[in-house]
Amino acid sequence: MLFDFESDFAGSLRCIPMIVRMKLDLCGIKLTLRQWSRFTHEDRAALVDKPGETPTEQAAYRQHVLELVQSRSDEPARFLPPESHESWQQPDQMPDDIAQQAGADDVSPPTDTQWVDLSPLQRFALIKLARSKHENENFVPAMKEFGLLPS
Repeated sequence: MLFDFESDFAGSLRCIPMIVRMKLDLCGIKLTLRQWSRFTHEDRAALVDKPGETPTEQAAYRQHVLELVQSRSDEPARFLPPESHESWQQPDQMPDDIAQQAGADDVSPPTDTQWVDLSPLQRFALIKLARSKHENENFVPAMKEFGLLPS
């Protein structure tokens, strides 16, 4: 699943889409854009489509990514601690980063009800967009796409 706000940079899969970034966080791998660019288009599409929600799926996803990095890249894999309790998985508390980015963009942050109603992937995307200085221009388009702001 790709979001509309990603279409110009992730639609071609030249950049790592949010769905893959979420799965990478869940399985504890830090993939560089350089490593991603070494993967074939088919490799990238498979990483978009491959499941990664359950612990078994995450282990298989991790192994698949590690095999791709080893076979296609000249850089070693880098690891993150698995994000088992990351804030995007906890719908009852919106991170301060979201309200701060909304304030910086002069828009209202999601209400508590809106935050709870978002999918985990939508919450993940908003948190990543709020925390990333080079991608936060997509924060407002994402808020609109998710129905949090008028179009």
